[in-house]
Amino acid sequence: MEMELKEQFGGIDIYLFDQLLKGSLTKDMSILDAGCGSGRNLTYLLRSGYDVFAIDRSETAIQELQRLADLIAPKWAKEQARVEAVEQMSFADASFDFIISSAVLHFADNEEHFDQMVNELWRVLKPGGKLFARLASSIGMESRMQPLGEGQYLLPDGSRRFLVTEEKLLGMTAKLSGHLFEPLKTVIVADKRCMTTWCVEKSG
Repeated sequence: MEMELKEQFGGIDIYLFDQLLKGSLTKDMSILDAGCGSGRNLTYLLRSGYDVFAIDRSETAIQELQRLADLIAPKWAKEQARVEAVEQMSFADASFDFIISSAVLHFADNEEHFDQMVNELWRVLKPGGKLFARLASSIGMESRMQPLGEGQYLLPDGSRRFLVTEEKLLGMTAKLSGHLFEPLKTVIVADKRCMTTWCVEKSG
């Protein structure tokens, strides 16, 4: 049974799985995974025939996603996966009903780069569409994060990340004229890093 579930859902983020259970993603939607990696969040969607598009700046990651799709979604069009950076996508404005950004935005170089990525995700999101983002933050562990400048921090786990604060996320939500369709949720992982789920809906 365990193997069957793993085959069906892959390594899907538990908070994205929660959105699936709540009906936030449906088969009549156009869905983008922006920074898809090798497709861990797309296994179930591809297998189930959802209208999925994906980008990643890594050509290797896109090739891995194509191999996964060949196995589980043979009808999926290869051109729906593209080697592109989140801050410069080739999609038209208002292309997607739901956008996944899982563990991507904390790789921003600085504030400007972060804002570019978020603004580009917002550009390709349809009015009434939803952005699901999961990213590293300092929420709940502010004193443990060592600032390096440009919004970059050294985390207790030894990694370097661009970190957001609650103020930054709420300010960005207001700036975009969006609204949270879920409250901000932050998980502190082994007292070494924080991961926050930011779910924003675009005004219709």
